[in-house]
Amino acid sequence: MKKLLAMAVVAAMISCKQETKETTAQVETKTEDKNVIQPITNDIIETAVIYEANIRQYSKEGTFDAFTKDIPQLKELGVKIIWLMPVFPISETKRKATGGKDSKFASEFPEEERAKYLGSYYAVSDFKKINPEFGTIEDFRKLVKTAHDNGIYVILDWVPNHTGWDHTWLTTNSDFYTKNDKGEVIHPEGTDWTDVADLNYDNPELRKEMISDMSYWITKENIDGFRCDVAGSVPTVFWQEAVPQLRKLKDIFMLAEAWEPELLEDNLFDMGYGWDRHHTMNHIAKGEEKVAAWHTNYEKDAKRYATDDILMTFVTNHDENSWNGTIEERMGESSGLFTTLSYLVPGMPLIYSGQEYGLNHRLKFFEKDSIPKTKGKEWSLLKKLASLKQGNPALNGGKQSAAYKVLEANNENVLAFTRTKADDAVVFIGNLSKEKQSVTVKVEGDYTDYISGTTITLKDKESIELKPWQYYVLTK
Repeated sequence: MKKLLAMAVVAAMISCKQETKETTAQVETKTEDKNVIQPITNDIIETAVIYEANIRQYSKEGTFDAFTKDIPQLKELGVKIIWLMPVFPISETKRKATGGKDSKFASEFPEEERAKYLGSYYAVSDFKKINPEFGTIEDFRKLVKTAHDNGIYVILDWVPNHTGWDHTWLTTNSDFYTKNDKGEVIHPEGTDWTDVADLNYDNPELRKEMISDMSYWITKENIDGFRCDVAGSVPTVFWQEAVPQLRKLKDIFMLAEAWEPELLEDNLFDMGYGWDRHHTMNHIAKGEEKVAAWHTNYEKDAKRYATDDILMTFVTNHDENSWNGTIEERMGESSGLFTTLSYLVPGMPLIYSGQEYGLNHRLKFFEKDSIPKTKGKEWSLLKKLASLKQGNPALNGGKQSAAYKVLEANNENVLAFTRTKADDAVVFIGNLSKEKQSVTVKVEGDYTDYISGTTITLKDKESIELKPWQYYVLTK
C-alpha cells in the first residue's frame, strides 16, 4: 500500500484547495497558427457527450490521421470532448502479450511472433513523447487542431499510478517507485499489472515531476484536460497539490477513473465514473436484478455525491469491451434501452470507439484489431439521443443538472421517471425485462415518443402494454 503523505504537504496544500478555474498564462502551441477554442465551461458540459478514442483499434491504419479525418462527423453525435486513450510510447521491457492472472509477456513467445504483441497503452515509457505506432507529434497536433476547429475538446488519458519498466525514472530516480523489503521496485500490489512499476507519492520530487509532465501537454500542446487512470489509487493530497496548478494554466476538464466522492470536491475533478449504475444495468439486462436495484443505487448516489457532482454514464468502455464482453454479450436485446437510459439520466454519456457502428466483438487489448465503420441503427440512435440532449434542457447533466424524479409504477419490472428543468420535461417509461409487461403510471396528457415519432395519449389509471425491453421517451 502507498504510504500517507507527510502532514506538512497537506498543510501546504490547504490554501490551494479553494482555487477556481482561471486562465493566468497564455497557452503555447507549436502549430503555425494559434489553435483557438473557447474555454470549456459548465454550460458546455451540461449537454456534452464524451467520446473515448482507441487510436490503435479505430482504423485499419491505427493512426492519428485515420481518426482525425472522422472528427467532423462526431459532431453529429453531440461529441464535445474526445478522450484519447494513452498516446505515449509503450515499454518494451515486460511488454504484455496476454492479460488475466495467467498473463504472459511478449518475450515468452517465439521471437518471430513477438512483433504482433504491442503491449498495454498503460505501460508508459515516457510521458512527454508520442507513441510512433500512432504517428508523429505533428500528426497529434493536427488531431487537436481539427477537434478544436470543430468545437471539440481533447483530453489525454494520463497514467499517474505507475510507469512501464523502460521509463528513465527507474534508473535516474528509483526512489520515485514503491519498493519491497529487499529494496526491489514492485508492480502495484493486489493487481496482475506485472508490466508496470508502482509509483511512490511519498516522494515530493515525484509529485513535482508528474505535475511538470502534465503541465507540458497543456502549455506546449494545447490539450484541454485529462482522464486520470485509477485516480483513486493515487493519494488525494496529490490531486490537491496538482490540479490547482494545472487549472492556473488553462480552463481544463478533469475526469477521474474513480467513484470516490472526495475526488469531486474542492474543484479537483469535474467528473467521476458511474460504475455502480453501469453494473446495475448489466445485472438487470441479465435478469439478475429488477428495477428496485436501479432505485437503490440511485438513492445511494444521491446521498454520497453533492448535487453538482457529475458522473459519466456508459454501457461500454475499453475495459468492459475487451475483458467483460461486448454490449451484445452483456445486454443483448436490451442494449437500445440501456443506451438510451445512459443519455436520459443525470450525467454525461460516453461513446466508446466502435459503439457508434454496432461493434460486436471484443477488441484485442495487446494486439492490432479494428472496428467496423458502417453506419446503422446504433449511429441513428446515438445521433437522435444527442439531438434531444442538446436541444432539451430537461436532459442537462452537469453542475446545474435537470431534476430527476421517479414516477410511481405498479410493476417491479418497469422503470419510469421524469427529467425537468423550468418548463421543459422528458418522461421515460421502460420495460426492463424480457417478458411483456402491463403498467399504470401517474402521467396524463398527449406526448410524442421521441424515438418513434408517434403520438401517445396517457391517462391516469389506464394501463400501458410494453413489449420485452420496450421503452418510451416522451416529450411535449
